[in-house]
Amino acid sequence: MTDEAKRTYPPGVPCWVDVEQPDLRAGTEFYGALFDWDFTDAADADAPGDDPPYLFATLDGLDAAGLEAGDSGAGWVSYIATDDIGRACVDVERAGGIVGVPPAGGASGLSATCADPQGAVFRLWQAGTHTGSQIANVPGAWNFSDLRTPDAAASLAFYGKVFGWRHDHELGAGMLRLPGYGDHLAATIDPEIHERQASAPPGFADVVAGLTPDAGAPTATWDIRFTVANRNASVTQAERLGATVVSRADTEWTKEAVILDPQGARLVLSQFAPPEDAGF
Repeated sequence: MTDEAKRTYPPGVPCWVDVEQPDLRAGTEFYGALFDWDFTDAADADAPGDDPPYLFATLDGLDAAGLEAGDSGAGWVSYIATDDIGRACVDVERAGGIVGVPPAGGASGLSATCADPQGAVFRLWQAGTHTGSQIANVPGAWNFSDLRTPDAAASLAFYGKVFGWRHDHELGAGMLRLPGYGDHLAATIDPEIHERQASAPPGFADVVAGLTPDAGAPTATWDIRFTVANRNASVTQAERLGATVVSRADTEWTKEAVILDPQGARLVLSQFAPPEDAGF
């Protein structure tokens, strides 16, 4: 991969995340301090969300996420790539989902706001000049989108029909993959991915999202994870900046915290912390 290599996303792959903030200036102050983001105005009239104002958050000069002025309460939202947004909207509705906001946009691309049958909100994105996030899996960047659902079987059926996602038991709980995505990464920005993951279960390079069953949840929601270098330090900083800590948890591979930003949007801070014998 070269420094100039551009990330592209095949249909069915989550490609972007953004959040509405009632007070956009306060949002930039919080996320700028927490993740070291800079912000640029989507001044192009064709940019998604340009009215109301829309900002691209950048990390090391690369597009990382978006902040939009608004108060719909949607929180952080994942966009899923498509090459035909009209057809994708039809597929969403045929599979039992809802298209709440029909396709709109311009030269940068077209978006549509949808909800799955369990209520989880996501957006479709047909890229134009803006292909999606250009940085991931480093401190301050988007790491993963994880679907928390009260009905895992129904969620798998919906996303399988619409996007072709699969759940293979060999990958373990919570891993959803799109066949062929690893080959796309190898051909574009990560030519060594298959060699680097040679000891991983087959299909690991194809993982595009997570799934967490939660029988007690009233509706499904998407948890948006961001990488941090140190979970505890980031939590302390987030609290100092006005965030609320909902929970902390240590898994086999991560140290995580769920927080609400000062304007109520939920996100997950995730520190990669593999077992000592994992070889990383």
